[in-house]
Amino acid sequence: MDRLKPLNDFIFKKLFGENEAKHNLIAFLNAVLDRKDKDRLVSLEIIENKELTKEMMEDKTGILDVRARTEDGTQINIEVQLTDQRNMDKRTLFYWGRLFNEGIRKGEDYRKLCKVITINILDFEYLSLNKFHSKFHLWEDEEKDYMLTDLVEIHFIEVPKFNELDEKNLKEDKLQRWLTFFNKDISEETLKELMDMDEDIKRAEERLEYLSSDKKTIELYKAREKSLHERENMINSAKEEGREEGREQEKIKIAKSLLDILDVETIALKTGLSIQKVKSLKN
Repeated sequence: MDRLKPLNDFIFKKLFGENEAKHNLIAFLNAVLDRKDKDRLVSLEIIENKELTKEMMEDKTGILDVRARTEDGTQINIEVQLTDQRNMDKRTLFYWGRLFNEGIRKGEDYRKLCKVITINILDFEYLSLNKFHSKFHLWEDEEKDYMLTDLVEIHFIEVPKFNELDEKNLKEDKLQRWLTFFNKDISEETLKELMDMDEDIKRAEERLEYLSSDKKTIELYKAREKSLHERENMINSAKEEGREEGREQEKIKIAKSLLDILDVETIALKTGLSIQKVKSLKN
């Protein structure tokens, strides 16, 4: 079959959220968090590595995220979103807060709370910024170099913005290499170049090839693809209904403004409303 889509959230979890693929997650996080030399992540614990079932794949509201904890207690959550539900900012804060609260039991010292990093990989443009990778912390409004605390760190990676870059720096930028690897339409030539220049990418692609030969993985992958497609259709239908409602309200507004100067039949003709609807507005 064709190459599995790395940004299908089920496949992403299989690539990065399982213990046997921990090295992929460490490499990807070092790229996102720009950890180098002595600051590099070398080990972590993957959390909630539970078995994925077909019921989970068919859940249109389900979230298949990747969670990990580093040696210093920092919690990291990665979520892949393929469709814009227009709530990613609030959703991010909600899940960040939930993870942060989990870091302490009732009555414990607040100093035990550890840092929480959330990473959103979006297959749509969301922020009104030109950059494809945006990072947020708690800075003072006027004293821009004063951070209240480093316990908050939120990343947005907008894949379409990266894809639209005129020039890419794959040789020196490891995150750019990962985002190129995520492209479902990557050419064989580009993929080979990535694998030649980056052992971590090569290892991830080899795991992707292995997953594509596993019957159970393919079954769950297809179920998830169907669920994601249905969810996207639901969202698009809701948006279209909203637009239709907006157009209807605009027609009504125009019709009301013409009631005193035009007859019912002419207003209906000009606005596209039914004669009965215009009559009801007049009455």
